[in-house]
Amino acid sequence: MATANINVRTDAEIKAQAQQIFESIGLDMSTAVNLFLKQTVKNNNLPFIIGAMYGLPDEAQLKHPQKRRKPLYGCAKDKIWIAEDFDAPLEDFEEYM
Repeated sequence: MATANINVRTDAEIKAQAQQIFESIGLDMSTAVNLFLKQTVKNNNLPFIIGAMYGLPDEAQLKHPQKRRKPLYGCAKDKIWIAEDFDAPLEDFEEYM
């Protein structure tokens, strides 16, 4: 895999705060940015919700309501299920409950 460099300008205080957060969960800045980029590509969208998209509509959204992003409720339907023996291990501990 070939690598490429990215240069980003950002506020120094934001960078320092982000680095502290990343370090607290065992990441460096490069790994965190790569996670962001990979999730963006995987989702074909930003990996988080922009507040204005779901808040009060701005002028552009009022003119073009079809461009407003719809929530993805139920997107995991039929992809996640609970095993039939899900509660089985708890039976061993019934006397303690």
